[in-house]
Amino acid sequence: MLLDKCTKKPKFRGMNSLFEHYIPPAAVPWIQQLMEAHQVVLKIVHERHTRHGDYRRYPDGRQQITVNDSLNTYQFLITLVHEIAHLVTYEKYGRAVAPHGKEWKYTFQHLMLPLIRPSVFPEALLPYLAAYFKNPKASSDTDVRLSKALSAYSPKNDQHEHLSDVAVGTRFIYRDTRIFEKGQRVVKRYRCMELSSGKIYLFPPHALVKPVS
Repeated sequence: MLLDKCTKKPKFRGMNSLFEHYIPPAAVPWIQQLMEAHQVVLKIVHERHTRHGDYRRYPDGRQQITVNDSLNTYQFLITLVHEIAHLVTYEKYGRAVAPHGKEWKYTFQHLMLPLIRPSVFPEALLPYLAAYFKNPKASSDTDVRLSKALSAYSPKNDQHEHLSDVAVGTRFIYRDTRIFEKGQRVVKRYRCMELSSGKIYLFPPHALVKPVS
């Protein structure tokens, strides 16, 4: 079942048409099978900056997965299976295991295996997916190479660049609000100063920013 992001009411349509705008067509049968087997509601929501998706199990037993509508089809598919893996892991182990522990990793790998093929993903993405799924992390965004490869299939915005691609000292706007100056990389993130406050923030390399002159 899919909940409409505006009315919050169920859309009772064929499962194929539910997913046709969100995931690659070749992935629909497998996703349909998983959704029906686990009786989970999928809710498409407006973009949240803190997460791509989440899984919730309510006290009455209802299960719901939410996924951001701003994701491209490949990001959406990976996020949806990521959350289904949480559901399956919970059903098998309860709360006795870590949210992104080895049990979840194995489940995520197992559920994605039928999908990592040229009929679902572009061949250019397959090497990045293969590398990531050797040891999947809590967010695909933490894999900079995969994150950048996936973003290539999103609608183009010529004014934005990945932070890793701009020079140290560049001033940029983040999320169309505050202005920062890029600093040096510290371990896996960049130290960036907010110009209005002088505060230092750590940014991931894949953050999309808008350089300003």
